[in-house]
Amino acid sequence: MAASIYNPFTRFNFSNRNCFLTGQTLSTEEEKIQVFPAWLMSRYQLEDKVIKLLDESYTGYKDLKIPCAAAINEQYITPLETEVEAAFAKGYEGVKQLDPLTMFHWAGKLLYGIIFNEMQAGIRQQHAQGEVFNLSQALTHKFGNLHLMLQSLKLPIVFDGFMPFSFFLFKVNNAENEFAYRDEINTLTISLRVQDFGLIICLQDNGVNGRYHQQIWEQLKNDTLHPIQFEEFSARVFYSAFLFNRLPEYEILPVADEIFIEAAPLRGTSSRPTFDEWTNKTYGQVLESFWKKWGFLLLEIIKDPEQPMSFLFTPDGHKIGAEAVDLPL
Repeated sequence: MAASIYNPFTRFNFSNRNCFLTGQTLSTEEEKIQVFPAWLMSRYQLEDKVIKLLDESYTGYKDLKIPCAAAINEQYITPLETEVEAAFAKGYEGVKQLDPLTMFHWAGKLLYGIIFNEMQAGIRQQHAQGEVFNLSQALTHKFGNLHLMLQSLKLPIVFDGFMPFSFFLFKVNNAENEFAYRDEINTLTISLRVQDFGLIICLQDNGVNGRYHQQIWEQLKNDTLHPIQFEEFSARVFYSAFLFNRLPEYEILPVADEIFIEAAPLRGTSSRPTFDEWTNKTYGQVLESFWKKWGFLLLEIIKDPEQPMSFLFTPDGHKIGAEAVDLPL
């Protein structure tokens, strides 16, 4: 059974002739699926909008595709999309009822699809310059592990005593037809704010960002947030994901008809803390990016270097209700 696990990063196989999930040879290079599913693009009018890639170029949401065997799409991808679409249609309450592993599969397929396209672009660019494509060992490790975990869509994979991700879901008072999507490929982190909710998922952290922010999460998880409050929490998570300094390692153990994945202790032999030191100036720069819609600048955000601006908590630590935030949605 272990032989069924496919790792495209062994030979950097990102050809349109092979299924992204299984590696099987396709009958045609046109056998593809959308990275951003058709239902999502239709609901939020994304067909004619563009997304920025790592090389600073832009491509249409509808142009992001990955090769996928028709049988894999029919048996695994389409049911996943159907389930998530139905949950999104019900808003926050619908998404709340989803198994977090389903959201991991959905968000993971989306971000991996973007990575796949980035890999293809990088390989083309390097070959055009007569160079061999090179990816850092750290990113090869991270991306390969994400792909391994995604195969739990198809393979009888059991996560033994852990989940590979952190997941946060909030009720948010969003503007009508809002679509606020953000990702950070290096840390494999996504945020999405639509309808009456916002979600954040760190796809390869073994749940440590969830524990890192647990105290604040417990204070906020039952509240309805103003969008700027959600973006503030997102900035905290994206920044802590950047500070997370471990590369998770896993043991793959085939047992009977199942494949068990065990997570090695994150501390390992290192005496370093799991997260690098939080610095408010760097966090302020992240927050400035997340608050761009509202026009706050870094100098305002870190006017007090010891106490960055916040719409979640007062300087003395009291929670701020969404109704007290006098800003546009």
